[in-house]
Amino acid sequence: MPTTIADKKFIFLVNPISGTKPKTDLGDKILKGAAMAGAHAIILPTVEGGDYQFVRQKIEEENYTDVVICGGDGTVNQVVDNLRNMNVRFGIIPLGSGNGLAYSAGIPKPTNKAIELAFSGKARFIDAFMVNDQFACMLCGLGFDAKVAHDFAQQPSRGLLTYTQQTLKNFFTANSYHFDLVVNDHVIQTDAFFISIANSNQFGNQFTIAPKASLNDGLLDIVVVPKMNKAILPFALIQQVSAGQFTGVKEETEGTIQYFQTPKLQLRNRDGAPLHIDGEPKETCEYLNIKVLPRCFSLIQPVIG
Repeated sequence: MPTTIADKKFIFLVNPISGTKPKTDLGDKILKGAAMAGAHAIILPTVEGGDYQFVRQKIEEENYTDVVICGGDGTVNQVVDNLRNMNVRFGIIPLGSGNGLAYSAGIPKPTNKAIELAFSGKARFIDAFMVNDQFACMLCGLGFDAKVAHDFAQQPSRGLLTYTQQTLKNFFTANSYHFDLVVNDHVIQTDAFFISIANSNQFGNQFTIAPKASLNDGLLDIVVVPKMNKAILPFALIQQVSAGQFTGVKEETEGTIQYFQTPKLQLRNRDGAPLHIDGEPKETCEYLNIKVLPRCFSLIQPVIG
């Protein structure tokens, strides 16, 4: 891979409808940042259908080295999944509603700072994972949070306020779901509000559900939130967010949150709980095989030290 900025060529992929930030001057900011860094950069649009053959062709024919995704977690998922077998580094300008992967990686929220980091940061390999045959950059959820994701996707406006409104609306009507998990030959049977499978420590919007999660440890962080009194649930989640101590794998859940790590698990979704992957609603299924993809792709992050 190139070692100096002069050796690099950047493609910035811009999602025009992600998040709530206006993007009318984003192109000018990117090109100004490139000029200040002494880098070559072009701007292309993201594609709703996910066909990035035109980007692959650019990379192959014109030797582009870096692809910077201007959007949210769903856009990052789609682009990385399509281009991860190319010999490129990925960057993120966080412009979505949640931006969980960007915040986990320490990428700053202000657009100008994120653009500067795209040119000055250091790329490090991070993990991803598969949910059956579907790619996940950082997070998969079944149950309550996925129901929120499904409802959020139907709203005419995006952003934190809309997400919060949908979360509160669903909280008071939330159902629990029956799940069977197989982890290291242990079977966990639970009646849970939701199950989170995370590679990052973020739900999005700086909300941490798996505080010990690492982007490159070869492990998935599993959080099981069982059915409990809804008056107690917010306090249990606050404790999980603030402490997040590992519980180990227990064969049953009895009203306490479980938090453990594993490189893979099998899950039976007995009641058809809704599913999301990286914040995007997906069609649910009864059986899920989930496994980590160690060192899956290279992500531009702040320089350490």
